[in-house]
Amino acid sequence: MKLSDNKILITGGATGIGFALAERFVRENNTVIICGRRESALKEAADKLPSLVTKACDLSLADEREKLFKWVEEEHGDLNVLVNNAGIQQWMSVIDDNFYQRAKEEITINVEVPLHLISLSLKLNSLNTIMNVTSGLSFSPLSKVPVYCASKAFLHSFTLSLRHLLKTKNIEVIELIPPALNTDLGGKGIHDSAPPVSGFIESAFEQLKQGKPEITFGFSEAMIKAGPEELQKAFSRMNP
Repeated sequence: MKLSDNKILITGGATGIGFALAERFVRENNTVIICGRRESALKEAADKLPSLVTKACDLSLADEREKLFKWVEEEHGDLNVLVNNAGIQQWMSVIDDNFYQRAKEEITINVEVPLHLISLSLKLNSLNTIMNVTSGLSFSPLSKVPVYCASKAFLHSFTLSLRHLLKTKNIEVIELIPPALNTDLGGKGIHDSAPPVSGFIESAFEQLKQGKPEITFGFSEAMIKAGPEELQKAFSRMNP
C-alpha cells in the first residue's frame, strides 16, 4: 500500500484505533474521511484534525450504509482505500437474559457492516485497497467476550479469502491485527493497563511500508505465529 496521496474512508474513525489511523494518515498527506454515529465524537475529532472530512452515519442500519456510499460516489468518487475499523466488544455470558440481543448487535457491527461496505465499495473503479481490522483474539478467544472473538475470527477468515478473490482486480487486502490496546473498546477503564495505541500505530506503519499484508503487534504477533499447543496454552492462560 502506498502511504500518501490516497483518499481513505475509516469507519469508527473518531476514537481509538480509528482516530489514531486517521491522524497518522493525515500526517502522511492523505485525504481522510471518518464516519460514525455520534456527531459529538466526529466534531471532537475534526477539532483536533481540521482537515478531516466527517460523515455521520449509523452503520448498524443497512440503508444508512447505502446512503453513505451514495454520498461517497457523489462527493468522493476517487476514494481508493476502505478501512473497516468500526467494532463493538460486549463483555457478557451466554446465560445473561439479554445475551442474544447483544450478540446480534455485535454481529451486525463486526460482521455485517464490513461485508456490506466491501460489497458497496467494490463498485468504485478507484478502489485499490481494503483494510480490515481484526484482533489477536481471532486466534485464541477470551471467553468473557465470546461473540466479539468469534466475529473477529470470522473477519480474519473472510479477509484471507477476500485477498485471494481480489487478486485479479489488483485490489490489495490488508489485515490489521491489534492486541488489546488502551482504548475504550468494551467500556471505559477496561483496557487502561493495555499498551498505548501510539506504539501499535508506529509499528503498523512501518510494516505497511514493508508491504506486509498482515499487520501484527505484541500479543497478536505471537498468536499469528503460534501452533496448536501454543494457542491452547494462551487460551488456558486467558480463561483460567
